[in-house]
Amino acid sequence: MDGNDSKGPPGEGGDDAVTSYRKAQPYIDASWQLTGSVVLGTLLGWWGDKKLGTGPWLLVGGALFGIGVGFYAFFKALMALGKKK
Repeated sequence: MDGNDSKGPPGEGGDDAVTSYRKAQPYIDASWQLTGSVVLGTLLGWWGDKKLGTGPWLLVGGALFGIGVGFYAFFKALMALGKKK
């Protein structure tokens, strides 16, 4: 009972939360890569449509391209994590 017992209630172990976040960090990074790719592709498509006056076509194309690149990066990161273990 020296205060270092890790079998206490969930709210007491600060080290457990830090360890959990460190273990989850690669997955969080992969999800941000996916999100960023979709947002960037969509914004570039929107900007292109605005400049060229092409309607929603570059927006749709940019979003689809961002989704494709994002999923590629997402699964590549997850496969690399699987090989590390």
